[in-house]
Amino acid sequence: MAMTIASLICLIIVGLGGTNKNNGSLNNLYFFRANTTDINVKPGDLNIPQNALTDAFLNRTTDVVKDALDVKDFYHVSLWNYCAGDFDNGADKVTYCSPRKNEFWFNPIDVWGLNNYSNIEQLFSDQLRDGLNAYRVAAKWMFIAYVIAVVATIVEIFVGIFALFSRIGSLVTTIVSTISSLFILGFALTATILYSVLLGSFNEALKKYNVRGSLGRDMYVVVWLGVAFSLGAGIFWLFSSCCCSGRSNRIKYGDASGRKGTYERVDDNYGHRDGALNFKTGPGFQAPHHDVPLNNVGQKNTAYEPYRRADV
Repeated sequence: MAMTIASLICLIIVGLGGTNKNNGSLNNLYFFRANTTDINVKPGDLNIPQNALTDAFLNRTTDVVKDALDVKDFYHVSLWNYCAGDFDNGADKVTYCSPRKNEFWFNPIDVWGLNNYSNIEQLFSDQLRDGLNAYRVAAKWMFIAYVIAVVATIVEIFVGIFALFSRIGSLVTTIVSTISSLFILGFALTATILYSVLLGSFNEALKKYNVRGSLGRDMYVVVWLGVAFSLGAGIFWLFSSCCCSGRSNRIKYGDASGRKGTYERVDDNYGHRDGALNFKTGPGFQAPHHDVPLNNVGQKNTAYEPYRRADV
């Protein structure tokens, strides 16, 4: 149960990444980071004739482009949205976080205001555009897998309560845990592979503009910790459904004839009354005779047991 709760906490932390621009810890939870601090555009990239005037203009390319397009120093891509900011004395300072959106994907063309730029093909290669299209589709599946994983983990916690009382409940919990683990693992693999591939395409296509991408270590640590906890919980529930779950039934015994029964206390005539021995003695006393034999009478190292077997 503890590992299931730990897995849910990891998923919640993943969902909180990028939701509060004033929280430094949450701002460090991102899948992908674009660093545009040193963005640089050459005359040939914009089809501008190179001369003294354009050279003077392009000496301030970084500031001009960033001011004109309102480009920040960095962009963090999280599950629901992106956050942007500037460097302040070498430290990140997030100044804006976009509204949260289901099935979010980071579109640099929209974010950097390049929709009206007629020569967009010159800035973004075919490789990057194809990578962005694949990223958009995969981001949708990644978000769906995340939502299913969260719901399945919550259900697993509630169903796990019944697993403490019966093996059937533990079996049901194992099934739910398997579903949860599969979708958490699918979410983690999709995020890791998706942003790793996107990182390669992004850096290859935009390196001539001094735009660099990187992955967020903290986010992936939390994601894969959630996977580990979920898989551990699944193994625990599977083991408990086979061996440990539920209260034991009353022990029953059978003989060679196939009859089944239990042991019960004998009546008072055998000297046992309300938990105390009460034998009658004296001259002329003869114990009553019954057809119930003593257990293991005549064998060594055995004692009389004031119980008899009753068939059920």
